[in-house]
This record gives sequence, C-alpha cells and structure tokens, in this order.
Amino acid sequence: MSLRARILADIKTAMKAKDQLTLSTLRLINAAIKDRDIAIRGDGGDREITDAEITAILSKMVKQRQESARAYEEGGRLELVEREMAEIGVIEGYLPRQLSDAEAEAAIAAVITELEAASIRDMGRVMNALKARYTGQMDFGAVGPMVKARLS
Repeated sequence: MSLRARILADIKTAMKAKDQLTLSTLRLINAAIKDRDIAIRGDGGDREITDAEITAILSKMVKQRQESARAYEEGGRLELVEREMAEIGVIEGYLPRQLSDAEAEAAIAAVITELEAASIRDMGRVMNALKARYTGQMDFGAVGPMVKARLS
C-alpha cells in the first residue's frame, strides 16, 4: 500500500472514530500532498508524487511543528505546545524509523568509502548520496557536521 493510500485510509478511520486531532493532522498532510501534485502539474508533469517525495513533505511538516512548539514554549503557550507535539506524533507515524547516531555514523562511513570521498570538497556529493538513500531517516542538520568532521 502506498503512503498516499495509507493516509487516505487512515483519514476514513479517524472520521469513523471521531478522532479530531488525527483527522485534522491527516487532512493537513493530504492538503500538502495535493499542493505538491498541483505544483508538478503546473510544471508540465503528469505524474503523481512518489512515496519519497511524500516522506520529504512529512519531514518538513515535523520540522515546522518543532519550530512552532519551541516558539509557543518561549511564549508560555503550553496548550499549543501540547497540540504541536501531538501532531508531530501523528506525522511521525508515517515516517520511516529514524537512524540512531551509531547507524547514522555507519551510513556516513559507508557512503564516504563508496564515493571515495577524501576532502571537504566532496561533502556535497556525500550529502546528496545520503539524502537519496536516507530521506526521512536522518536529521540532515545534525548529519552535516558529522560528515564535515569525517572529511576534515
């Protein structure tokens, strides 16, 4: 079952269960997917977005909610922090499992070895390869410094 089909099926399930938080979050996800579909059609494409593209959308949505939660926490709006964190939980249910630090280090080492990367100049190639293989499984904001340290 594709990620899109799973999301649509879960929307129906949330409607029947009257789970408002899950339903509203899944509707936001569905809207973001449809926006991306429309953008592709506007560029002359006639394909649907892939599961990898949906995963990227979901990762972006999680980051947005984490930033919002931080801002709400600084503003003392704890009820909004709780809502953002609950939405993050729903969204993360559709993302692949995050790699641990040790697994991320191993993946970085394998890509560096495979690409025969030797200097900081190769960082872009390494990061692109990691993004192609591990989208949604790594926090690339944290991985960048790890790659840089290995190549320095």
